[in-house]
Amino acid sequence: MLRIDSHQHFWQLSRGDYLWLTPELGLLYRDYLPNNFSPLLQQANVAKTVLVQAAATTAETEFILKLASETEFVAGVVGWVDMESTDALADLARFSENPYFKGVRPMIQDVSDINWMLKEQLAPVFNYLIAHDLTFDALILPEHLDALYILLKRYPDLKVVIDHGAKPGIENSSSPQWFEKIALIARETSAFCKLSGLVTEASSNPHFDKLAPYMEHLLVCFGAERLMWGSDWPVVETSSNYQSWLSQVEGFLIPLSSKEQHSIWAHTAQKFYQL
Repeated sequence: MLRIDSHQHFWQLSRGDYLWLTPELGLLYRDYLPNNFSPLLQQANVAKTVLVQAAATTAETEFILKLASETEFVAGVVGWVDMESTDALADLARFSENPYFKGVRPMIQDVSDINWMLKEQLAPVFNYLIAHDLTFDALILPEHLDALYILLKRYPDLKVVIDHGAKPGIENSSSPQWFEKIALIARETSAFCKLSGLVTEASSNPHFDKLAPYMEHLLVCFGAERLMWGSDWPVVETSSNYQSWLSQVEGFLIPLSSKEQHSIWAHTAQKFYQL
């Protein structure tokens, strides 16, 4: 069965634009590039990936687009533009000339204003994304779900995927309203969701039983047609590892039909990102 990893990163420390990436992050504080990742993909029988931005600069988007053109397994790139800048539309137009460019991801989780995505000055960018069939990755926390719901209602034609299930507080069960708000968004909007990043929210080497209620909720709410698997490599290595997370997802999907499994492993990502 075809497998596509809908969420992975590369970075090169010498570039200097990964402001969040500090020595305190331990094993993440080194270069992660295609030659580091390729053996893991071969071992896991993963054919293609979606490469996602990791720095809030257009220069990094140019860097990962170049990597994509040189890397056989990268099928698409989710980049970054300064959505508040007067250059935003020009940057989008320039990136859109590259066939690997699929959409953008602002680093909303790092913005102090939880309603930032609702600012009127961002409207031209959202309208551009809709008009040009580009995607929007919502890198959010549970406290952003209310604003995301409003945004989705405001722009019903915007192609949105929620990264990492909106990062529920699994380790200490600190997001009780997450279940209700995720259900509302899934029920009343056309948003997609990534089955990714959950292990990182659940402490070190979490047992499947700890993850299962959250994984089951995402599946019930979004269905296989709007759910896509992703590794969040190399971040996944901080709490688990690539093969372990993949194995947990394999076990989780066993009860599903072949068609549903194919959707989560590959088809949803193919459809959403037009890979």
